[in-house]
Amino acid sequence: METTAVSRQAAERCVLVVTNMYPDAQNPDFGTFVQEQVEELQARGVDVDVLVVGGKRRKLSYLDGARRFRHRTLERRYDLIHAHYVFSGFIARLQRSVPVLVSFHGAAEMVGWVGLLCKVLAPLADAVTVTSQQHKRQLGRKDAHVVPCGVDLKLFGPAPKGEARHNLGLPLDKKLVLFVGILRPEKRLDVIQAAVAMLHRDDESVELVVATGQPHQRIPLYMNACDVLALASDHEGSPVVIKEAMACNLPVVSVDVGDVAQVIGATEGCYICRREPADMAQKLRWALDRGQRTDGRNVIQRLGLDATVDSLLRIYEELW
Repeated sequence: METTAVSRQAAERCVLVVTNMYPDAQNPDFGTFVQEQVEELQARGVDVDVLVVGGKRRKLSYLDGARRFRHRTLERRYDLIHAHYVFSGFIARLQRSVPVLVSFHGAAEMVGWVGLLCKVLAPLADAVTVTSQQHKRQLGRKDAHVVPCGVDLKLFGPAPKGEARHNLGLPLDKKLVLFVGILRPEKRLDVIQAAVAMLHRDDESVELVVATGQPHQRIPLYMNACDVLALASDHEGSPVVIKEAMACNLPVVSVDVGDVAQVIGATEGCYICRREPADMAQKLRWALDRGQRTDGRNVIQRLGLDATVDSLLRIYEELW
């Protein structure tokens, strides 16, 4: 895919990314999609700094984050501040001299009091991105840019199942259902566990593999080692894990959440199910009985990380 060239103007600009999600040694799977965007922007020649505030590791430190943000912006002049998620966005908007782009990342943000804060913040930003048309309607800002997070097609791709299982120490003779994600209640791992338990009662070779807290570079191994990915979340925007599975040609069984139905489309071997163990178990059985990989990689070529960064660069150019 042809990528957007960074203009001479862009190469001379500096961006501060403010985020409450970013991986580190203790949480290698936390906010990897933000890190991927930053690294791709840097690879394109954009000068990007990152400031991590609040979040999983510092839930009570947003005040400290605001202090560090002020110090950082006094220490260095930035041409644009790109904030991820609502609380980072409010910190970014503490100043008025530099344009602010806020990226809202999903329907989970739009629930309850956090959703109200999102609607308060949205008109205060110079520009916003959302993950889908549905998300745009929920936020209520008509000029929001729809920019779903893309998948790193260089990292995620098909590989031999046997080799992947050997590298992970997984059994060669099992039918493996994969869950990838942070263990939060809204991810509804309980539904997946119940569905797999139903299948296991009839076929003891069916087992669940939970990949959580793993370095992002290891996730392609899991996707190539397993037979189907399951997702049952209550809320999602544009879940990258679905695109990553598609890039590895891994069958997908998911509830109709976010843009999943649009992403998988009519891909043979991928199924939408209800958020009920019995229906998920039936769709998982279909995928397992089919016993083949999908053509998912061809389906999601337009959803690569390059396309996401192309879109961001166009927005950056509008704001500079």
